[in-house]
Amino acid sequence: MTTQTSEATPAPGPGGDLPSPPAPIVPDLTSAERHALAEQHSLRPMGVRPPLLDYVRDVFSRWAFIRVLGTSTAYAKNQNNYLGQLWALLNPILNATVYVLVFGILLDASRGVDNSIAFIVIGVFLFRFIDQSVHGGAQSIAKKTNLIRSLHFPRAVLPMSQVVSLLTTLVPTLVVMCAIVLLSGLVGSNEPIPVTWEWLLLPCIVALLWLFNTGLAFIMARVVAITPDLDNIINFVMRFAMYGSGVIFPVTKYAEELPQAAQAIVEPILEYQPIGVFLYVARSILMQEESFPPSGEMWLWAVGWAVVTLVVGFIVFWRGEERYGRD
Repeated sequence: MTTQTSEATPAPGPGGDLPSPPAPIVPDLTSAERHALAEQHSLRPMGVRPPLLDYVRDVFSRWAFIRVLGTSTAYAKNQNNYLGQLWALLNPILNATVYVLVFGILLDASRGVDNSIAFIVIGVFLFRFIDQSVHGGAQSIAKKTNLIRSLHFPRAVLPMSQVVSLLTTLVPTLVVMCAIVLLSGLVGSNEPIPVTWEWLLLPCIVALLWLFNTGLAFIMARVVAITPDLDNIINFVMRFAMYGSGVIFPVTKYAEELPQAAQAIVEPILEYQPIGVFLYVARSILMQEESFPPSGEMWLWAVGWAVVTLVVGFIVFWRGEERYGRD
């Protein structure tokens, strides 16, 4: 009994010998000519990190895609709930209400702030934007693995679209925040809060905060993509940031109770750390209170934090471009 193989045996030649194999195929173009041909037709190698400037241009050319992806994500987030998009307004309102009741009324942690309601509401609404940007950036790569592996596009699109999505939901909540700040001036012994021209500066500080959050999202996307376990400790880090950044009570007032040597170190750190800077500027715009006088220096700090964090975050993310979706 013989066993047949699937491979056909070449027929012997006239002399009984097997025919010689065909000559190897030699490319007609040299390596340099192939690279020149690829560049001529705007072709790039896959899985290779592009140069930084080319990467920046590629990302900006996808802005329409970033905007559509971000807005659609924001719309789909609460689509299956009965109240739908109203939850984008109710969540920060409920959070602010809890913190106002606990820290503003029960614990009376105002520490020299005349209008603790406005203080806490501004802090909670804006810090929520920062907190969600950090979480969204951390999960932007892990939750889009299938998209990364199926399409070729700059991966920076993903964390950017996450922050755009959060910015889309933040805009209507800012109207509610301003309304609560105005109404807080009619509660108890609080003085009425006037609407001045400085309120027009609120979109400026929100735009700077958006740039800052985008930089944070880039950094978190890269870090969590390399070490996924770090995603489990983000909640604890952000909770520490909330209590240490003056979101619900003025931490700089507590620093004044420290010894002189410790106060000289701790107080500047608490005052000029990025979250504290953005909250200070927003409160100086809306509250019109002596505790938060307008400060050009704090505006410069806000611009510096926004630009530096965005640039550093973008470069950090770009350096890991070829690894996303492969690890």
